[in-house]
Amino acid sequence: ELRGVIAHELAHIHHRDTLITTVAATLAGAISALAQVALFFGGRDENGNRNLLMDLLVMLLAPLAATLIQLAISRSREYEADRGGAEICGDPEALASALEKLATEASCKPLQVAEEHPQTAALMIVNPLSGEDLGALFSTHPPLEKRIERLRTLMK
Repeated sequence: ELRGVIAHELAHIHHRDTLITTVAATLAGAISALAQVALFFGGRDENGNRNLLMDLLVMLLAPLAATLIQLAISRSREYEADRGGAEICGDPEALASALEKLATEASCKPLQVAEEHPQTAALMIVNPLSGEDLGALFSTHPPLEKRIERLRTLMK
């Protein structure tokens, strides 16, 4: 199991996930900034009046869309690190078993650091924050059940 977890982290390094997620975060910030610039310079009709509804939509939806894209990239990198870790380790079941143990532990004893500082969730191998359905869209990690299922299909 330890080999599986270390291999997962090595796969992140091998796939340059830090660079990829940094670029994704930068692009998300740029999209939000461009939306603000567009609001400042645009959004007026031929009489010079602002469309407040459109302004509100741009202010809310542009950063939201950028964040959702950034988080989707993060989740896809986790799947890829799982696959790469299984290849490096040569034993997908090792990582699947470790993830099951981490999930059990996290559900019994939530990480206080993650609850107080949710921005640290991306640094964990298992998402320490709860979130189902719509909340999963805002997660940095895919659901553990899906990760374990994918790892176990690699064994077939």
